[in-house]
Amino acid sequence: MVSWREFEATEPELAGRVQRLFDAGRHKTVATLRADGSPRISGIECEFVDGQLRFGSMAHSRKAADLARDPRFALHGPTFHPVEGKEAEWPGEAKISGRAIPAGPVTTDEATGEAAEGQSFIADVTEVVVTHLDEAATKLVVEWWTPEHGMRLVERD
Repeated sequence: MVSWREFEATEPELAGRVQRLFDAGRHKTVATLRADGSPRISGIECEFVDGQLRFGSMAHSRKAADLARDPRFALHGPTFHPVEGKEAEWPGEAKISGRAIPAGPVTTDEATGEAAEGQSFIADVTEVVVTHLDEAATKLVVEWWTPEHGMRLVERD
């Protein structure tokens, strides 16, 4: 298992950019696998806490059932479109893939203090990706990390 802390220790600069991109907006998107193997996309919130990437699911949700059956997920940070004429200022977007490790029930919504039954998960990180433009905003740059291969980068016209 690779925790967020372990990834952060291995690639601190990339981890910092990913976390800033994720923290730029509250709502993210998670992909899970349905029982028939087809993808399911759901809205989600997540947080980086104590060296872990954590997210949750409401009780009896399809997302929780998907993750109980097959823990693989892909999490996409908030998306912001490049502004025409200011493409070089676009911060890019980040994605994290891995396996969802059950971390126990969620019994209280920390933001409101209200009961919010559900399941929390910790990410076992298997891939981290940042997609952005080069400084001239003429090429798409994809940087990604996996535990097996470390950092890689490709530029596309």
